[in-house]
Amino acid sequence: MVEPIADGEVAHNYVAGEWREAGGGESQAVTNPATGEEIASVSFSSADDEDEAVALANEAFETWSSTAVEERIQPLFRFKQLLEEHQESLAEVLVTEHGKTKAEAMGEIRRGIENVEVACGIPTMMQAGHLPHAAPNIDETAVRQPLGTVVAVTPFNFPAMIPLWFLPYAVATGNTFVLKPSERDPFTANRIAALVDEAGFPDGVVNVVHGGPDTVNRLITHDGIEAVSFVGSTPIAQHVYETAAGAGKRVQAQGGAKNHVVVSANSDLQFAAEQTCSSAFANAGQRCLANPVAVVEDEVYDEFAELLVAEAESMEIGPGLEEGTDMGPLVSGPHRDSVLEYVETGVEEGGELLLDGRDQEVPEAGYHLGPTVFGDVDPDATIAREEIFGPVLALIRAEDFDDALSLVNRSQFGNAASLFTSDGGEARRFRLEIDAGNVGVNVGTAAAMAFFHFGGDKDSFFGDLHAQGDDAVRFYTDETVYIERWPDN
Repeated sequence: MVEPIADGEVAHNYVAGEWREAGGGESQAVTNPATGEEIASVSFSSADDEDEAVALANEAFETWSSTAVEERIQPLFRFKQLLEEHQESLAEVLVTEHGKTKAEAMGEIRRGIENVEVACGIPTMMQAGHLPHAAPNIDETAVRQPLGTVVAVTPFNFPAMIPLWFLPYAVATGNTFVLKPSERDPFTANRIAALVDEAGFPDGVVNVVHGGPDTVNRLITHDGIEAVSFVGSTPIAQHVYETAAGAGKRVQAQGGAKNHVVVSANSDLQFAAEQTCSSAFANAGQRCLANPVAVVEDEVYDEFAELLVAEAESMEIGPGLEEGTDMGPLVSGPHRDSVLEYVETGVEEGGELLLDGRDQEVPEAGYHLGPTVFGDVDPDATIAREEIFGPVLALIRAEDFDDALSLVNRSQFGNAASLFTSDGGEARRFRLEIDAGNVGVNVGTAAAMAFFHFGGDKDSFFGDLHAQGDDAVRFYTDETVYIERWPDN
């Protein structure tokens, strides 16, 4: 089994097949969000630590990139099996340092495993195409080549899944990989690295380097790094995109979101309420695919609001490892304070509190907050526009379906949007007219399977190629065109 986090354990770097103590001289406490207690710590890397990790990854690239693709995927098959064998104990580590429920953690890891599965198909996915007789006596072939050493900077909210958006595709295509996970929950990444080690990847192919913003800024501009994958808030995503691209790197940077659900007068309201509640409050609202705004046609607004509040009130709030818990705590005290400030702002700007999460029964210890529902929210209100990243849902009235579409498309973000309807014409219009990268109909959370790319639009994404699927293969490879002619003797 994956070992639980030991009291006082320090998260070290994993470089070239060895665990190495970071030498940056700075560390940060790792806290159990369910209790508020410090359980461990993570040491930050120095510039020398990062230089060494990148240099050793570049050294490993020389051999790994020329390894037969069929051989490259063998450790991936073993890695997938190990993730499945240790899924439950890995989920418990994740819950301990992050706070989400065990069921949510198990689902997150399953999503990561799906990406490993897809990446095992790289021998087919890397094929780029061949055209005989492209010109007189000339044949042309497109060939995909790995880039070199690539880095991924990943957030706290999905410490298992999001690294696995990147790692399997990067190494399967022949690159070497450096992960800089969130300093808030670093042990999930370290336990994954231990499974990587057990799976038999050559030393230096996969590396983990811990640190804060200074580490990120050094890695994304490092001369030895060829490409940068990032997931985080929009301001940081834009910074990473501009900084790394300015340093000549290939970049994909997933930013923040303010996703919308549209509830049509033609929808199954009970189903829509259940799905909207699940989408808004799963992971305590700390996910880029949460739908924290529901735009509801006026004709069914009151009935939907009543059903939604009933669903939210029925949720059990508590530690993620306790059976029966529907929603765990927020990740930290400062983050809970930030969410509470948004609740106060919502009240000050005239939102009607249909359900106040501050008044619900939650454990005294830890960073818990109950689901909060605002009704009759002005579309221009702060809580309707800005990403809160917490269990706060805003209901907005729409005059009709046209008005609902217009309200959704006003958002600066374009990560995801969902529609609940029984009308095929509305569904088709929604698919064609909504400005979002992940669009769902009668789906609470528009999360693409691993064999499709994870979309994002407007201020939710900076770059050209997304995570997962074919986009990941294209991002992590350069395409060379080989032109061949054999003139007659």
